[in-house]
Amino acid sequence: MITPNPARRKWLNGAFVLACAGLLVFLYLAPEETTSPLPVDDLHQEFHAMESKKEADKLCVQCHSQGGESPLPENHPDPYRCLFCHKR
Repeated sequence: MITPNPARRKWLNGAFVLACAGLLVFLYLAPEETTSPLPVDDLHQEFHAMESKKEADKLCVQCHSQGGESPLPENHPDPYRCLFCHKR
């Protein structure tokens, strides 16, 4: 049986604590979520019930394309992964 080196163990414990502290600081300083959630109304009710996000994303373009009822703003990213940002 190999006995652990106490100096190495202290160094690894210290590195672990520093890594965890760094991760916590990184998460604490993360920006707020600014994307609006998927609306809970009659028009969007079917999207909340769908199991597959990819299936729902395909239907978003019907209303949210340039010629649709509710077009996206010009500075909006490509609308191919809607439910990646807009949470249900």
